[in-house]
Amino acid sequence: MAFSKTTPILRMLDEAAARAFYVGYLGFHIDWEHRFEAGFPLYMQVSRAGLVLHLTEHHGDACPGSTVFVRVSGLREYHAEISAKGYGYLQPGVQATFHGSIQMEVIDPSGNRIRFDEMT
Repeated sequence: MAFSKTTPILRMLDEAAARAFYVGYLGFHIDWEHRFEAGFPLYMQVSRAGLVLHLTEHHGDACPGSTVFVRVSGLREYHAEISAKGYGYLQPGVQATFHGSIQMEVIDPSGNRIRFDEMT
């Protein structure tokens, strides 16, 4: 057996807030969106630089408050990019970790955490 890819599924509680956070603030692109019918919960895929996330309004898909750990390169540059946007709800910093990396954690409007981690 071989594993080829992991795609975290994160619960979103407010579609407009999730779009503002993932697209407007973090700079992700919306790859596709799906609803079974008009007015039904949204399921969508967002991505940036090889990181793919699924965001869902379906209550059975995921629990709000999950954490995703993502290895990255260029963390300080990414931190500078999002800091320049002046997002009013979050101002993450870059911290050294006990395991020899630097890390930035962001928390989305539904309480999900993404830990961007770069080995130094």
